Amino acid sequence: MAAGGVRGLVPLLAFLGVMAYSLSMAVVTPALPQIQGGLHTTPAGAAWSLTAMTLSAAVATPVVGRLGDLHGPRRVLLAVLLVSLAGMVVAALATTVPAMLAGRALSGVGGGVFPLAYTIIRDVVPPARTASAIGLMSSMLGLGGAVSWCLAGPIIDLLGWRWLLWAPVAGLAPGVALAWWIVPRSAPRKAAGVDWYGAALFAAWLVAALTALTQGMDWGWTSPGVLGLLALSAVTAAAWLRVEGRVAAPLVDLRLMRARGVWTANAASLLSGYALMAGGLLFPLLVQLPADTGYGFGGTATQAALLQLPASVGMTLAGMTAGLLDRRIGSRMVLLGGALTTGLGYAFVVFQHAAMWQLYVGGLARGIGLGFAYAAVANLVVAAVPAGETGAATGINTLVRTVGASLGTQISAVVVAGVPGDAGYTAGFAVSAAVMAAVLPLALLAPRRRNRTRTRNGARHDAGPRPDGACGSERLDGAARLRVEDAPADQLFGQLGRGLVIDDRE
Repeated sequence: MAAGGVRGLVPLLAFLGVMAYSLSMAVVTPALPQIQGGLHTTPAGAAWSLTAMTLSAAVATPVVGRLGDLHGPRRVLLAVLLVSLAGMVVAALATTVPAMLAGRALSGVGGGVFPLAYTIIRDVVPPARTASAIGLMSSMLGLGGAVSWCLAGPIIDLLGWRWLLWAPVAGLAPGVALAWWIVPRSAPRKAAGVDWYGAALFAAWLVAALTALTQGMDWGWTSPGVLGLLALSAVTAAAWLRVEGRVAAPLVDLRLMRARGVWTANAASLLSGYALMAGGLLFPLLVQLPADTGYGFGGTATQAALLQLPASVGMTLAGMTAGLLDRRIGSRMVLLGGALTTGLGYAFVVFQHAAMWQLYVGGLARGIGLGFAYAAVANLVVAAVPAGETGAATGINTLVRTVGASLGTQISAVVVAGVPGDAGYTAGFAVSAAVMAAVLPLALLAPRRRNRTRTRNGARHDAGPRPDGACGSERLDGAARLRVEDAPADQLFGQLGRGLVIDDRE
């Protein structure tokens, strides 16, 4: 692909990520009261329009990533975009709760855009720009929420809540056409079957667990429904692990998930997802609390959205610049710096949240830090797995962030409800600071920065750590990749003699 095509490809993938998933997911949150009235349902019924997409995306993301590894990311991406677009249209036209939930469930398939984008980036983007492209893509996960809140007020007031659901449709429809035109075809993939039995068990335990998690506040954490779902999740998860350990081509390669570069990144993703959504709940609630409480600001929903905007911009810019830092200090140090920045932002508002400017400072630090952290964990996973496993591995990583985000929302709500007054918000911020402190040792445990190789013509290529923590190197020659790892000495020196020189200066 020409350089201009690559430059246009990455912004397009980022745009598709916002429209197909992050904006589509977040767009119903500001409109939940209006959806409740428009569909003549209860608050819990309206909330299921968010839960349905969350569950669908959680299941679809790793499955879609695996399908992209098997059948090529372009073909699967176009199918995912069309299914997601159809779901958005169904949801926007829905006049009943079941129709709304069906549309939202179809829309959740759009979460698969992210692992497919990571696979395309790894295949197409020059190695020197891969980390920056992955960082930009990762930062899109947090952008949709701020955009939805900024759009919500004017659109709901002037046009009605249904037009808010049409907003991502208006962006995604031309995006599908651009994807068909710009996204390059990939080389034929090695034929393999899909572990549909494993996928069904995976969906069963994940949906049961996430439903229990998202409904715990409403149903009661010790209610028969929640306990039954948790038991079902445990049984089906055990069956899934047994199946995945025995099939030849599992949906999720459990051995790969145990690689140091993967499990450290996934654990950090879980905690970072918590920190993202904990702030997404605590900051707007505090701003909109009545001023006569003594600690609320009596702000409007628009003011709460404006508070989130600098953090989202900071997150996006940090994700874009994380690639430059990756080339200099490595992803583990980017993750360390991101966790430290986010933790300090939360620590600041633990002690200082009596004025709006203090919330802006803490929120901006949170956004910048999470932008670095999100980019770093994605780069760590991509570097730690073979090219043919990129979609599945990054799909699991995205799923783990979703679980962390659900935990952040639920636990923060429990803390605020259980601790009276201003102390509840102080405690919520403190828990988030502690969560990000737990990322620091994970960053230090992650594999060191990727080695680089230099060819005779001066081109540099990344060489990601092998799943077992050792380092291999890859040399790209068109679509072919030559791994130099565990090779006999004579073969290795033969490669070196043909112009491959190991660059250890970094």
